Amino acid sequence: MKNQIILIAFACTLVTCQNRDVNTNSGNSKEVQAASKTANEFFDKIYEEELDFSPIEKSYLGRKEDNDKWDEMSEAHDERVQEFYKNVLKRLDEEVDYNSLDEQTKLSYKLFKKGYENEIADYEYRYNNYPVNQMFGMHSHVPSFLIGIHGIDTEEDAKAYIARLNGVPKLFDQLETGLQKRADRGVIPPKFVFGRVLDDCKNIISGYPLEKTEDDNAIYVDFEKKVKKLDIDGDKQKALINDCANALENSVKPAYKSLINYLTKLENKATKDDGVWKFKDGAPYFDNRLARITTTDLTADQIHQLGLDEVKRIHAEMTKIKDKVGYEGTLQEFFVFMREDEQFYYPNTDEGKADYMKRATEIIDDMRGELDKLFITKPKAEMVVKAVEKYREKSAGKAFYSSPAEDGSRPGTYYANTYNMEDMPKYQMEALAYHEGIPGHHMQLSIAQEMNGLPMFRRFGGNYTAYVEGWALYTEYLPKELGYYSDPYSDFGRLAMELWRACRLVVDTGIHSQKWTREEGIDYYMSNTPNSRGDAVKMVERHIVMPGQATAYKIGMIKILELRDMAQKQLGDKFDIREFHEVVLTNGALPLDVLEDLVNDYVAKNS
Repeated sequence: MKNQIILIAFACTLVTCQNRDVNTNSGNSKEVQAASKTANEFFDKIYEEELDFSPIEKSYLGRKEDNDKWDEMSEAHDERVQEFYKNVLKRLDEEVDYNSLDEQTKLSYKLFKKGYENEIADYEYRYNNYPVNQMFGMHSHVPSFLIGIHGIDTEEDAKAYIARLNGVPKLFDQLETGLQKRADRGVIPPKFVFGRVLDDCKNIISGYPLEKTEDDNAIYVDFEKKVKKLDIDGDKQKALINDCANALENSVKPAYKSLINYLTKLENKATKDDGVWKFKDGAPYFDNRLARITTTDLTADQIHQLGLDEVKRIHAEMTKIKDKVGYEGTLQEFFVFMREDEQFYYPNTDEGKADYMKRATEIIDDMRGELDKLFITKPKAEMVVKAVEKYREKSAGKAFYSSPAEDGSRPGTYYANTYNMEDMPKYQMEALAYHEGIPGHHMQLSIAQEMNGLPMFRRFGGNYTAYVEGWALYTEYLPKELGYYSDPYSDFGRLAMELWRACRLVVDTGIHSQKWTREEGIDYYMSNTPNSRGDAVKMVERHIVMPGQATAYKIGMIKILELRDMAQKQLGDKFDIREFHEVVLTNGALPLDVLEDLVNDYVAKNS
């Protein structure tokens, strides 16, 4: 599905989402109001029609219909979706009169139309990706989704969970077919991917009842725990748990075994060439990726140079902190000191990990008390802090956020990965929590979801990575203006996080446009940042399987800061940071050029 959310979360907190109204028709004629109402009804109708292609997306939204099914992954299904997209544009022209709409609905029209045009244009590159990799893929999505998203509130929900387990063989058959189509075109993940994926697959089908061991299978434990909370008699609970065990043994395990066998054979054809330049149409594909991800017309060379310039600037700021704390060596030697000194890390023990999570929660809770100084609109949805689950912590990133459910039945979640505490330095804790939680992703994504009056595709769409990640990176810096990062090491950590994103511009384009190797990318991170080698390896491998994605953060942050600086200069004493944030946050995710137009309008109206 076009706007499918791929974030995973589960928590027991129950909240009620109270959506805010967006007044789109104030001051408009009845004709404009009627036309705008018709258009928004059309947008929501299409959203619901497209939603029917994705039972997975429905579950993310907290809806129960089709919760016994997986999404289709066949070529025939993809072609049906493309025909749907083309038909949507035809219907848009027939049913909506752009010139009769109010300004907010005109914006929705433009975003809606451009989104579908992009999906149609991008179809030619549909095989230029790796559906199975160490970052994501249906192999890891199945347990993450079932455990994190598929709630069991009734006996019917439990049966739907089991039906999904029994549906894994068909799902994986389609997955293998898709992988083979890519392999036939020479699109095979690099060699390093396979070991990670195979380990994950083997781990997912480990434990009781699939093996004679003291450890329990993660899916089985999740199902049993959820079912035992149901208000049904014990015999029914036992029968359902037994059906789950049978589905794991007879459906899930064979499907994973088949996938493992297929990937083992495919690995023999894999090479160590890392960039998409190796694809037949690699250069235009990467240009397309950069355009979609950054929502700019910046070229790979321009992005590469921007990264080099930002690295130089941030190094200069870091040098000032190094001197402030009295370190007499070079900046690179200071990096090694920050990377290796034990004072900057919690122990890699259960106690150390628990202490990290406690402190991360305290940082979030403290920031909640500052929100009135920065924001007019604040999210109603709750947010929790959780450690990444053990079954996926080895291959998962260091931190990420998952949106709340549409109906409030699942809170937003900031996940921190405590698998290796050497990858989670204390001095980066503040910036990491602000980015993933409050005032970062939770503010942006939850506020968008709660904006009544905006069509569904704007409330729940997440296609504009530069906006979403640019906001989160901007909010790493924002608390500094409130007096946070008072510890110079913590401020260094903030700069280290920003430096990391600047290096991404260099390395991502280096790999995919300039033919850098995996090792060259790792060496660049190790030479220019204080992060651990583990961080560097994971990031470079992420660049390789997600070309262009990591360029969004810094480009988005730079644009938001540019717009804020412009508004401050133009408005002077009239500038209110809360009003600026209101413009940025209450329109849903946007391309950066559209965001610029909105800020310009805000400045003009308040000058």
